[in-house]
Amino acid sequence: MALPKRRHSRSRTRIRRSHDGLTAPTISTCSECGEPKLPHRLCSGCGSYKGRKVIDLGEENLD
Repeated sequence: MALPKRRHSRSRTRIRRSHDGLTAPTISTCSECGEPKLPHRLCSGCGSYKGRKVIDLGEENLD
């Protein structure tokens, strides 16, 4: 198994780790109801996608 001959410097380690940062998800608003949603996803509030109704989100009874 190969082992490194010398230890990596802090600069080299930090340069490599510069691409490991997390980014916040992009949030857009629904054109129908204005609720925040992820882009290219169905709106969980009204059930529409790209301005047209895809599914009917009726009232659910929890009896």
